[in-house]
Amino acid sequence: MMKPADLPEVIPIFPLPGALLLPRARLPLHLFEPRYLAMFEDCLKTPHRLIGMIQPGDMPGPGDHGLHKIGCAGRVTQFSETEDGRYMITLTGISRYRIADEIEGFTPYRRCRVDWAGFEPDLAPSDRDPGFRREAFMDLLSRYFDTQGLSTDWETLQDADDELLINSLSMLLNFTLDEKQALLEAPSLTTRRETLVTLMEYALRGGDGQELLQ
Repeated sequence: MMKPADLPEVIPIFPLPGALLLPRARLPLHLFEPRYLAMFEDCLKTPHRLIGMIQPGDMPGPGDHGLHKIGCAGRVTQFSETEDGRYMITLTGISRYRIADEIEGFTPYRRCRVDWAGFEPDLAPSDRDPGFRREAFMDLLSRYFDTQGLSTDWETLQDADDELLINSLSMLLNFTLDEKQALLEAPSLTTRRETLVTLMEYALRGGDGQELLQ
């Protein structure tokens, strides 16, 4: 387990629309662009092996680099190389971070100086949601899947612990970039679950502000 002192001041940044990584969750990635192959190979040479996932943003202004301010860094925990030089990797979420500034340099990929302050709970072994009502949540999820035409392995979802269930759905469901960012920035598992519920209820209403379908 990483400690605050292990977290580096500068990390490579991987802006990828719609790809959400959360602390303690896993994100598979397929790397094939030369700049990201170089990023990955340089990452393996570091003791922490961290890559900072982040959403592109639409926030024009001085000092803004077209990125959201908050992302999540993941440690490379698994990888394999294909015959044509591409990589299939898995990142395990370590901690969220806030961009301080971008580092200008000679790497083909982007690097940023980041601030880890305020995200210390991300380094804990787990997070809890004491108010989670699984039966009501699964009922809402079932209705959401029906309206979206989605299918899943319900037995696996039922067996997943609370944090894995909430974070996996936050990462995998087809929300907008801003909605994904809201899920990322939720201060706790409880607020992430509340945000997730709000998004599913909004979809069930058809996004028109009418009463939730029964």
